[in-house]
Amino acid sequence: MEFFDKAETWSREEIERVQLVRLRNTVQQAAKSPFYAEQFKEAGITPDSIKTLDDLRRIPPTTKNHLREQYPAGLVAVPARDLVRLHASSGTTGAPTVVHHTQNDLNSWADLVARCMHMVGVRPEDVFQNTSGYGLFTGGLGIHYGAERLGCHTIPVGPGNTKRQIKFIHDFNATVLHIIPSYALYLGAALEEEGLGGDALPCRIALIGAEPHTEEIRQRIEKMLGLKAFNSYGLSEMNGPGVAFECEHQDGMHVWEDAFIAEIVNPETLEPVADGEVGELVMTTLCREGMPILRYRTRDLTRFLPGTCACGRRHRRIDRILGRADDMMIIKGVNIYPMQIEQILMGFPEVGQNYVIELTREDFIDQLRIKVEIRDGYFIEDMRVLTGLQKAIVRQLRDEILVTPRVDLVQTGSLPKSEGKAIRVVDLREKE
Repeated sequence: MEFFDKAETWSREEIERVQLVRLRNTVQQAAKSPFYAEQFKEAGITPDSIKTLDDLRRIPPTTKNHLREQYPAGLVAVPARDLVRLHASSGTTGAPTVVHHTQNDLNSWADLVARCMHMVGVRPEDVFQNTSGYGLFTGGLGIHYGAERLGCHTIPVGPGNTKRQIKFIHDFNATVLHIIPSYALYLGAALEEEGLGGDALPCRIALIGAEPHTEEIRQRIEKMLGLKAFNSYGLSEMNGPGVAFECEHQDGMHVWEDAFIAEIVNPETLEPVADGEVGELVMTTLCREGMPILRYRTRDLTRFLPGTCACGRRHRRIDRILGRADDMMIIKGVNIYPMQIEQILMGFPEVGQNYVIELTREDFIDQLRIKVEIRDGYFIEDMRVLTGLQKAIVRQLRDEILVTPRVDLVQTGSLPKSEGKAIRVVDLREKE
């Protein structure tokens, strides 16, 4: 196994030994913040009270509402003079969630991202093009400094402006892209419109994340862009990118357990679930000075993958994010996640890159309507063919989600498209 950091080679025993030491240190550091000082006092938590990793569950969970209530600095655990950067959510409703970093925090973050990139085969001789947004959003700067730490020639092109993206890829021979899945599909479609295939690009690796996506979407990206696409996971409360990443085997994302403790719990009871069972991901930082966060409820749904990875790393793997606990739709009493629908749609070769799920209400009953773009080569005048395709999609969706949706097949380009994150679900019920 080639590795960037010796911690990648640790055994389970080594990982858990370091986790316990760092958890105690994190409790000691977090207690310097007003928020955790109060939380720990009420729960009777001190560094000495953490005897085993199981004692982590004695600490009350932290939620996004806590972060909003403590805005702007209620979780900060160092003097203000030691802080060098902050990142924040958009905060379009209420107070934004803000995370503050010291220089040591940023150094550790860059090392973790570099470790992720090295694991999938990125090397110092690569040219790295970052299509992610910069500014308060963590994706841009987080991955940028990791690429520079690894030694890559880094192009901070930012989001959008597809013609410029393609020009820079060609002119500077970019071999690695950081790109959200929906924009990767958009980029692939733009190449197709110009009569170009994925082999027209010098890129060999794409780092994808920031949006939940299915394996079918990943395979489409790889085919359209002619590269290998590796899934990643991160969230601003835990730094951003660099929390978990696939290795070359693309069989789940390794959580860097020397820097984080991951739990997967039942969202209702907060009790741990068995390996292989889907639950809510709860995360704890282990190396952060400026603003440590313990037992953060991410609301992201995933599972621990049983067994060990063929790469030899013993850091546990999580499955791709299946959705968010608060993204669940309830239609006619049935719980439905958007990812279930995407998985079915992308299994049809006739289906294009774009679709929209609409929630409507008819005669006081909630209904599910799905508009699906069909590739030009399949959208023909023979209505019997289109009707057969429509029925097949409805049948597979019904078998998966146990609700019969209305499916509208539309021509490519009929639905709104964006160079940013795709909007897949539109709730029209309040407008009716």
